[in-house]
Order: sequence, then structure tokens, then C-alpha cells
Amino acid sequence: MFHTRIASGPLNRALVLENPDPILDEELRACGWDVVRVPTTPDRQALTALLQQHRPHALFKRSRVEIDASVLEHAPDLFAVMLCCIGDDSVDKQAAAAAGVLVLNDPRSNGRSVAELVLGHILMGARRIPDAWAETRGGHWDKSSSGRFEVKGRRLGIFGLGNIGKQVARLAESLGMEILFYDNDEVALAVGETMDWQMADTPEELFANSDVVTVHVSAEDRRGRTNRGLVVRDLLASLGRERPEDSPRVFINLSRGFLLDPATLLDAVKVGSVRQAFIDVFLDEPAGRGSWSNPFVDEPRIHCTPHIGAATQDAQPRIGRKMARTARLFSDKGTVEDCVFAPRQRIDVARSAQSSHVLAVVHSDDRGTKKAVDDAIYAAGASNLQSAHRDFPRYGIAYDLSVLDRPLGADEVRSLIQDAQQITGREDAIRAVRQIVL
Repeated sequence: MFHTRIASGPLNRALVLENPDPILDEELRACGWDVVRVPTTPDRQALTALLQQHRPHALFKRSRVEIDASVLEHAPDLFAVMLCCIGDDSVDKQAAAAAGVLVLNDPRSNGRSVAELVLGHILMGARRIPDAWAETRGGHWDKSSSGRFEVKGRRLGIFGLGNIGKQVARLAESLGMEILFYDNDEVALAVGETMDWQMADTPEELFANSDVVTVHVSAEDRRGRTNRGLVVRDLLASLGRERPEDSPRVFINLSRGFLLDPATLLDAVKVGSVRQAFIDVFLDEPAGRGSWSNPFVDEPRIHCTPHIGAATQDAQPRIGRKMARTARLFSDKGTVEDCVFAPRQRIDVARSAQSSHVLAVVHSDDRGTKKAVDDAIYAAGASNLQSAHRDFPRYGIAYDLSVLDRPLGADEVRSLIQDAQQITGREDAIRAVRQIVL
């Protein structure tokens, strides 16, 4: 039997996993939240026990703990998964939508940190700094210019011109690098045109016409198709093909470990298609500090860092504050900001002198479900002073906010759920209902 999540009043129970910055807890407590922080990364059994014990309204996590349908079954009071990171591939978004749980993230706060690390890798590759470190540490002196170059005048190919890609482009351009990008998102294309950056029509064109390529794409494309294996053998083989013979041919991945097969990159380096590579993300990463099997350990031209793109003392507090603010808005007003179901969209309503409550409903996007919400408000004798509605067609749900001059009673909420079920023929027509006192 489907369980509709129902709550009245503000959300105030938070479960915090994977050690986001402690400023998150401080900001949440200042807003009246009860915060439970678990210092270790729980396995599936431990996570289930934590959810059953603490019954959180919101779960805050980074990128390691996986959330799927079986986890959500044990969290009947959960209304949101708050990702203290950009990546959302640790959450089964279809399962969350089916349960009426929204997934929100922070797509901006770590951008500068990641972009600076990309620039650092570019400069280290340009001057062969890792080689120089190893040689001098081993007592060998080699100050030749062979394989060393200035970045000014070199062409940087950016695969994905999102928040991080844009910041990388601006930093690299300030050093005199030419910018070439590939992205099929309309917003990214408009940004690239405004900045007068060159656009590649295909990934193949990007790789072939770049001296350095850095990848910044999400786990899925705009149609929901996985980007796993996106960087294929032919792309790496074409790196710098249309550039001068002395092209440095550097490949950088600070995006997703599963974008390429390690063996593919190893082969590209061995045959000289890629002359250096810098990798910060991997297919298999440990949950915390400890031993690790480096797939590139025997290849000195592939330089690795342990997923530290966002690991700075600046980015982590910014993320904590941002997610606390996102949680406060969601709790106190029903506002949805940076929902991964619809990136770059904000769902909000304004209060007026007559408003007393906000009715927030997550429902299926079947025809007639929105009408059931409106009819319930009318039947309760409440005035709908303002509303906001957004469909998430990829996930089969919608989010509805209504500013009311009086709340719905418990019987009226039950009638809303039953009416929607009758209209749609779906037991899960209404996934979540919250009434928020303004």
C-alpha cells in the first residue's frame, strides 16, 4: 500500500551523513532544526536503522551513501534529500520522485575550487612539474625545455560549459589561452556566444582542435541518458590532431570517474595520443581515508589526485551554508531551489497580509491531479491567494504551492488524497502533502 507523506508545520529533524562542514549543523540549529550527525559513512543496514530511529524530515549527505527505493521505504517522514555537493548520481531520482521525496543540491558553491584545481593541473602539465619533482627528489637534475610550454596561445577544450566549465574558461582565458567548448545546452550556448568563445559542433571536433581538454559533464545528459563511457577511445585518439605537432595533448577529468574506462586512457597514453593526463575521479573510490588501488599506478604520465576538486576550506563551508539556506526555505515556505529534477528553476510563492498557510503538494503529473488539489482548497472554503506549479515530466511528478488564508483540516487532506486517487486511478496520485504556517 502506498504511503502519502503528510506533515504540518515546519520541518525540523535533520540527519547528517558523510561529514559535510559543521557550519551546516550550526545554521540548521539556528533555524530550529534538531540535528543528528553521524561521523561515519553508514552501510545499508546501519542507514536503515538510523532512518527508523531518527525519522528525519531531511537527509543531508555528500556523494557516497546511496539512496534508493529500499532505503526510502524506511524513511516515512522524509521530504527531501539534501546533497551537499553537485553530483546527484548517488540518489535513485526515479525512486525518490515515486516516493514524493525531492532531491536538492548545490550546483555552484564548489565551482571555484574545482576550477582552480583544473588550472593547477594545466600549469603543472605545461611545465612538467610532477616529473621535475620526482627527478629532483631522486637526485637527478634536468632543466631542459623539452616538453615544457607556456599556456598562453594554447587552446583549451572544455567539454561541458556548466557552472564549473564557465569558471575554468574565465580563469584560462585570463592566462591567454584560447577557449573552445562543446555543449548542447541552450543556456551554455548563449553564455559561450556572449563571451565570444569558440564552439565545437561535436565532441570529436573539440578534441581534435584542442591542446588541452578538460571534462565537466553531469552523470546524465538532458534526456536522462547516462554519460557512462562518454569519453571513448576514438575521442582520446583524436586529441590535438588538428593542432601543431608540438601540441601538449593533455587530458583532464575532474568530473565523473565512469566517463571513461581506465584501460582506454592507458592505451591512449601509451601510443602517444595523450601525452599527459590528470585524473581526480575514479570508478572505485574508498569511502574515506585508507588504502586504494590506483588503476594508473604504473603509468607516470597519468597524474592522480584523490577526488579533491571541491575539498577546500573555502568551498565546504559555502556548501554547508547554502544547503542550510535551501533547507530553511523549503521548510518555512515550501520554496524549492536547485532541485535536481529541474535544474536552474526556482518554485516559490509570495505571502500577503491575508495569507496564513502554504499548501505544498507533490503529486503525479496525471491529468486531473492538479484539479483535485484546487477542488480540495475550494471545498474547504479556503481562498487560494497565490499559487505556483511545476511539472517534472521526466520523473512523472509535479510540485504545487498554494498560499491560503486558512489551512485544510485532516479530513480535508484525506479527501484531497482520495479524490486524486479516484480521478487518476492511481493509489500514489498524491505523494506528499505539507501545510506550512506562515
